[in-house]
Amino acid sequence: MIVLYEGIGMFGLLHFKKRISVGLMTLLMAGSVAGCGASSAEQTGTADNTPKDSNSQTVSNYEVKEQLPNILVDQVGYNTESEKIAIFRGENLPEEFQVKDLETGEVVYTGQIDRSSLNEEVGEYNAVGRFNDFKEPGQYYIYADIVGESYSFSIAEDVYQDVFNEACKEFYINRCGMSLSEGYAGENAHTACHTQMAILQDDPSVQIEVNGGWHMDEQADRDTYIGSRIAENLLTAYEMNPSSFTDETGIPESGNGIPDILDEVRYEVEWLLKMQDSRTGGIYGAAMTDTSKSGDVFTAPVYVTGVSTESTISFSAMAARFSFFYQKYDPDFATTCLKAADRAYSCFLNNQKPEDNTGAFNASAQLYRATGNQNYLNVLNMYFAKSDFAALFEEDNNVFSGAITYLSTNQPVDMDQCGVIMKLLMKRSESISAKASNNGYKVTDSGSTADFSALLADMKCLTITDHIIYNHEYTTIIENHAHFLMGMNSNAINYVTEETENSYASKNGAAGIMNDPQNDALFIFMLSVLQQQKS
Repeated sequence: MIVLYEGIGMFGLLHFKKRISVGLMTLLMAGSVAGCGASSAEQTGTADNTPKDSNSQTVSNYEVKEQLPNILVDQVGYNTESEKIAIFRGENLPEEFQVKDLETGEVVYTGQIDRSSLNEEVGEYNAVGRFNDFKEPGQYYIYADIVGESYSFSIAEDVYQDVFNEACKEFYINRCGMSLSEGYAGENAHTACHTQMAILQDDPSVQIEVNGGWHMDEQADRDTYIGSRIAENLLTAYEMNPSSFTDETGIPESGNGIPDILDEVRYEVEWLLKMQDSRTGGIYGAAMTDTSKSGDVFTAPVYVTGVSTESTISFSAMAARFSFFYQKYDPDFATTCLKAADRAYSCFLNNQKPEDNTGAFNASAQLYRATGNQNYLNVLNMYFAKSDFAALFEEDNNVFSGAITYLSTNQPVDMDQCGVIMKLLMKRSESISAKASNNGYKVTDSGSTADFSALLADMKCLTITDHIIYNHEYTTIIENHAHFLMGMNSNAINYVTEETENSYASKNGAAGIMNDPQNDALFIFMLSVLQQQKS
């Protein structure tokens, strides 16, 4: 059995007919070219030893592996005014490339290909071709002698707006405890789920009403620690780039005069308040769906796990941050959240010392900004005095987030300490910048095609730095990471959306970034700086 490579898929269907002659189509069926006429990446197929049938005839039984283009682009596209690059694979490359109109095949731009160099991270030679000064909106593909053609892409005034809105709206799609109508949720519409009372795991005689919040996985579980961290990332993204977030993303709250991202976080916060133990102020760990008693995750019973120290202090930090930004929209609810944050903080201190958990540093920073209370400042100063504070800033997200909040507070601060934090932030950002600049794909980790969390965390840092001290180089690096995630990677896969020629949706085992709420929040964080540029 001979199986042609899988890469033809939508790639071929979208523009084979316009661009391949009868002779070249014959060559394609022989398996020598990859998608839209491009020369394939050299990936060796697997073959069995050639067995003989009863008449001593050779029986072919092998599969040719998927062949990928050697010109890699962002399949979603490029903004008209942004820097635009494509990655070329191969040690011996031509000097020029052409940008061609997708409909007509007409050459609309000719550019130069840089000298290729070895990218040890992925074991291939890479070169860059730039077409920054080509700004005509439309749909295109790239061609070069020897290496063939790329997947198609768009150039538009605001090419990422729909992607950004989709990423933000994914949290609405994940809402628990309310019905989602087709008008807002499309094919994800469903009736209200998990509306029944939940059982406390530690004491089954206790029932708790905990509908609401965001589903975190296919089992429809809800986690307070993860939910708090996601909400805090969304709030920080809003703080850094507020004009990127609109009141018109297409959720029920759209048009209410409050940015939809804050409406979405409030939905999670309202659930987290239900998960706060009324007696101690601690936060229960999770609301878990018990599918052993029902095959339908939406109607299955729910049980609530015990109070979690990590959830408690993470909630405290997030709720204090939320109250700070929500005060101008709903002062009463903001005050409720601030009181809940303080209760959670006290519960934490009843069980742990602040120096034993860096979550206390972040929570202290958020509560100090919101209240100006000296007790919170004392915890911050204790951490600032630590001999390993610089290492903690580099490695620990709690310390990083708390320190950035300290820089932005209107409360009294130590200016010398602010200077120390700024130096640490610039050092970390410059390290990220250098790593990306020296990489063949212009990212900090071109070998990452499964877990993008480290790469996205790097972009969170650059986005924050770009907000404090605008740097065009940082914006370009952030945009290159967006290109990487949307197709300009060694697998030529768009890991963000499903609509392009070669997306994660058509690959067994490939996961979409928006399907992971934690990565989706960081992706929103990264894209927010690019949308800010368009605002």
